[in-house]
Amino acid sequence: MKQFLSFVIKESRHILRDRRTMLILFGMPIVLMLLFGFAITNDVKNVRVVVVTSQMDSETQAAVDRMAASEYFNITATVGTSREAERLIRNQQADMGLIPGPSPKGEGNSYRSWQIMVDGSDPNMAQQWTSYAQAILSQPVSSKVITPHSGERVGVRLLYNPQMKSAYNFVPAIMGMLLMLVCAMMTSISIVREKEKGTMEVLLVSPVRPLMIIVAKVVPYLVLAFVILITILLMARFVLDVPVAGSVFWIFVVSTIYITLALSLGLLISNIANSQLMALLLSAMVLLMPIVMLSGMLFPIESMPKILQWVSAVIPPRYYIEAMRKLMIMGVGIGDVLREVAILTGMTLCLLAVSLAKFKTRLE
Repeated sequence: MKQFLSFVIKESRHILRDRRTMLILFGMPIVLMLLFGFAITNDVKNVRVVVVTSQMDSETQAAVDRMAASEYFNITATVGTSREAERLIRNQQADMGLIPGPSPKGEGNSYRSWQIMVDGSDPNMAQQWTSYAQAILSQPVSSKVITPHSGERVGVRLLYNPQMKSAYNFVPAIMGMLLMLVCAMMTSISIVREKEKGTMEVLLVSPVRPLMIIVAKVVPYLVLAFVILITILLMARFVLDVPVAGSVFWIFVVSTIYITLALSLGLLISNIANSQLMALLLSAMVLLMPIVMLSGMLFPIESMPKILQWVSAVIPPRYYIEAMRKLMIMGVGIGDVLREVAILTGMTLCLLAVSLAKFKTRLE
């Protein structure tokens, strides 16, 4: 046991002495959290709106004022015709145009019709802008009683994220990406570095069993992964105002399974790679692109073609991100994430078995 602890201390000192490693381990989580929390966001803010005033009246002006008072829209210009509004949008001087229709007639009609002209070059954002604008403009333009002939009002209740902050979506995704990259990439590079320098053979002829050597090299990264996890949770709660609605205990339990899976994958990569550069490239190709594109981090899996949905089924971060969104944001119990936990546990056992078997084969 004393020899095992000596190897753990040796590896920990090696990590702490390497400034580049420390920068990656602690700089990358902070930078990514700040970027995805404040810079890279899908929140609707400061949409530039041009209003066509050809059929304006006091009630229509009140609706426009409601839009201007919201935090989502800025009324940047007023024009006389829809053609002028289209010209401003084409010249990138506005994002949306509002064109009021004829005034409502009759006692029972209290809704004015609107035409929304929007820049559709980014369809996702255009859809969000339109939805927000419709929510504001759909309010009655007068206090008259609504009759069945004037249509029905639709109430919307947003669960778990009433302010529709994109940080609620990105924080669990960043956790899945960072823990996988840090654990798998750094573990594989650490072991391959020993092979490159020729010190792995020296370690293997020591009295300590080879399995204990590998475990000793993994333990410091396991501890660092928990430090990164705690850092992300604290930043999410106190910097980005993202709630941790579920049980912190179960968040750590599921994260432990996921971290073990990532460390097993790093060990498998170290068995395949013969150089640090190859380990880095394998980690980037095998981990980074699938995590970003196919894990549901940025794009909903349900919207992908069927073949990509099948590919995403073998991406471990997909299930961890789903579990963290349920535990953190929705505040559900462990019973509601048993499917994700079972899949992650199965993947962990498979990867760990293959990695250790391949490592033993290389020794022989």
